[in-house]
Amino acid sequence: MPIAASIKLACLDLAGTTIGDIATVERAFAEAIATQGIVPGTGAYARAMVHVHRSRGYPKVEVFRGIFPGNEAQAQAANLTFERSYEGAIERAGLLPKPGIMEALDKLRGSGVKTALITGFSRLTLSRALSALGWVDKVDLALSPEDAGRGRPWPDMVLTAVLRLGIDDVRQVAVAGDAESDMLCGSRAGASAVVGVLTGVHSKERLLRGGATHIVDSIADFPGLILGGGVPSTCRTQG
Repeated sequence: MPIAASIKLACLDLAGTTIGDIATVERAFAEAIATQGIVPGTGAYARAMVHVHRSRGYPKVEVFRGIFPGNEAQAQAANLTFERSYEGAIERAGLLPKPGIMEALDKLRGSGVKTALITGFSRLTLSRALSALGWVDKVDLALSPEDAGRGRPWPDMVLTAVLRLGIDDVRQVAVAGDAESDMLCGSRAGASAVVGVLTGVHSKERLLRGGATHIVDSIADFPGLILGGGVPSTCRTQG
């Protein structure tokens, strides 16, 4: 019997969960803060990158607001550099889907489960990422914080997906991601399954602290958890 037999919508994080670009994201953050005078080898740089790590999944501009509190112009300038750096990396090297993600999307769609990608990237960056991946027609919906009002850890993107895709009940939703903010987002939205994926930057313990109901090794295990069929690597955290 599937753990979440009534799931009709899967909301999946992008970076770290369905695509493997953690290093690219971190380089873009480093380049962005360097333009604002925070350079490697300094205490300020170390503190800034700790903040970046803790804030994974948040809207990128919110991360920069945390690094440059009270200076909106500086935060916006850093955010613009981040977007240019990340999009430049996409153009040079493309994006690498996580192993098993294409099969996972096919299994979900074949079982009647709708899929929505949710991210902390801007709408423009998200659109370019989807184009580079060739995923425009692979998912039912893709949302940035701009599309929903607020990004993670708030529940807005999941709830927006519920409304746009005509889901009857938030208990028919499963959320998967690699960051604590993903877990908080899913929990606050009322999703039945909030699945922590161990391919990103946050530990199992941190994902559980954020509200994960299940832990899987990779997104390839997600359909087995949602649809049934057995996932030996999955830890159920609530009896």
